[in-house]
Order: sequence, then C-alpha cells, then structure tokens
Amino acid sequence: MQKEAKKCARLIKESKFIVALTGAGISTNAGIPDFRGPKGIYTTRKYDPDKTFDINYFLKDAKPFYDFARDFIKTLAKVKPTFTHYFLAQLQKRNKIQGIITQNIDALHQRAGSKKVIELHGSFWRSYCLQCGREFSYQEMEKKIFKEDIPKCICGGIIKPDIVFFGEPVMHLNEAKKLAYQSDLFFVIGSSLVVYPAAMIPNLVNGKIIIVNRGEADIFSQKVDLFCNENVDDFFKKVSKFLNFPNTNI
Repeated sequence: MQKEAKKCARLIKESKFIVALTGAGISTNAGIPDFRGPKGIYTTRKYDPDKTFDINYFLKDAKPFYDFARDFIKTLAKVKPTFTHYFLAQLQKRNKIQGIITQNIDALHQRAGSKKVIELHGSFWRSYCLQCGREFSYQEMEKKIFKEDIPKCICGGIIKPDIVFFGEPVMHLNEAKKLAYQSDLFFVIGSSLVVYPAAMIPNLVNGKIIIVNRGEADIFSQKVDLFCNENVDDFFKKVSKFLNFPNTNI
C-alpha cells in the first residue's frame, strides 16, 4: 500500500482539476451499511427494497419507505464523516478538487466541509409535498417522520424526501459528466461501479483514474492508472502523510 499511496500523492500534486466519484464504501467506516453489502437491506432483507425504493410503490403506499427512513435517520444522528470525507474536503480547500460526485444520500461530504457536491441520488436534507410542492427542511421532516407513520403536508399530500427512487432519473447527471470530462485526475472511491448511470461516468474521463475500493470495480483496466483494493481510510491516511496534511479529521 505504501508504494501506491506515494504514487497517489504524486498524482495529486501534479494535477490541477481533480474530481471524485464516491459510493457507499466511503461511508461504511462511519457506520452506514452499504445497501448491497453484508449488512445492507438487499442482503438482510429487513426491508423489501422492491417496495422501499420503488417510486410507483411509494405513491401507492409510502409506509415501507418511511419504516426504513426512521432507522436511517437514527443512524445519521449517530455517525460522523470518515477520514476520507475530511481528506477530500482538505483537497477542495487547497483548490485541488473541483467537484465531488456522490451516489450516497447521507450528506457526510457536506458535514466534512466539502462545498461543491453533486448528489446523483439526492439526499434527505430537503423534502417536498407531492401535492402542493411545499418544501420541508431536514429538521422539520425529522420531527414528522417520528410523529407520523407517513408524513403529510397540511394540504393532505404525502411528503417525499428529495432522493431518487427506482423509476426516477438521477439528478445533475450532465453536470457530473462535464466535470468528469474536464478532470485531469479522477478518483473512484468506495464504489464497485455496478449502479448506472453513475457507473458510466468514469468512461468520460480523459485524464488519469485512481480507484480505491474494497473489492473489484467494473471498469476497463486500461483506463485505470492506479487501483487499490484497500480500506479507503487506511489508504488515504497514508496518502495524507505523503502530502504533509494535518490530521484534522476527528
């Protein structure tokens, strides 16, 4: 890992327009299970994903989603950003990272201090009424989720968090594609690149690609300059030392 971390640090120093694509693997060390991992809902079947995240089912019966949401919000209240979240924020403060594209809905990048974050699948931080369009803050929704089985607006409409369900298009895809195309160094962190359309974004990169993920990633190997099958926090702690960054994460 030492050799790869040193190379990664060198590529960061040489680059001027870095973009990162992050997946569930960046947040598992924070205590948020990967939905498709060993403790995720696709594996444990604690919640039926076909009911929980399908927009057509949500419109018929939103209770399965909100049963999941109550547990997810309890988890969010207990977790904090990982070392890698803070590391990426440090790179952005140094004007190295020009944007972070994330598949996650946990907003840990923002909590770590990152500013330009493209949330392909949205997040819980904004919700809206499907009937009248009224917006609700995270704080408002947090209270309603624990008071009501299915949170509703004063007009009687069902409230939906601004996250992407199956059957809905992802958000900000064109902006994400543009960033990837402009990058001279592109990170894939904590993603196996199996969920589309996010998985196709690295194919637009003309610069160098670094993948740091526990497990394989579905991408043409000739496009990848560095692949590290490692715990992402362990890897970036080593990179941080080569860059002489202060340990400001926790």
